[in-house]
Amino acid sequence: MPQTAQVGLTPRQVQDFIDDGFIKIENAFSTQLAKQCRDELWADIGLSPDQPEHWTQPVVRVGSKTSPPFIEAANAPPLHKAYDQLVGERRWLAPKGLGTFPIRFPSTETPGDDGWHVDMSLGIANPDFLEWRANVKSSGRALLMLFLFSDIGPDDAPTRIRKGSHATIARELLPYGDAGATLRQLSAGGYASTMDCEMTLATGAAGSVYLCHPFLVHAAQSHRGKQPRFMAQPALLPKSEFDPALPASPVQIAIRRACGLTF
Repeated sequence: MPQTAQVGLTPRQVQDFIDDGFIKIENAFSTQLAKQCRDELWADIGLSPDQPEHWTQPVVRVGSKTSPPFIEAANAPPLHKAYDQLVGERRWLAPKGLGTFPIRFPSTETPGDDGWHVDMSLGIANPDFLEWRANVKSSGRALLMLFLFSDIGPDDAPTRIRKGSHATIARELLPYGDAGATLRQLSAGGYASTMDCEMTLATGAAGSVYLCHPFLVHAAQSHRGKQPRFMAQPALLPKSEFDPALPASPVQIAIRRACGLTF
């Protein structure tokens, strides 16, 4: 259900985030701002929306963008309000940009990056990405976010989401403690433990944002539509480590409920 900037998230939406692992905010930023961002990305990759004959790769990646339109989108007022409601008031760092951008084009080729996964947040300086880690407290990551900069329908390579999978991952991370599990350990079974979760698609109009629990299992897919898909998938970073003196946030409540924890 969409929400408005003036009201913020409803109690139902906060509960949906705890239960399902994500919420969608429509009209988080304007379509005009989305177009500004798309125009910059087209320029960065040296391609044109008017020359589809040059769209020869299924996916082209852009790292991070720190120009004013992207900073404005990341810090739109309804998002700031939602960050407070899901992560805890003033417990997150205001984004100084957005990234990364897997720009997906209509193609019959397999993109090669469409496996189910959870994003890691620890040890990411290690050149072996399979050694990157996550722990049950989600140290280093407050949210996974999906920013839609183009209209994305079911055929436009929307991100696939396993609804409620964040609870399963929380339980799997629990035995690894603060040190956390590596991506190699967590993905050893191909995330089979979450295969029975209902799958949903991150579709929506440009300007929509999905705010996701850090443990949500998700995956890319091939583009079967006609227009390129522009999306950013940044993390929202926490301001500090977990503080047990503060009230539990919805992110933490979801973990506690899944694991029976008291931290």
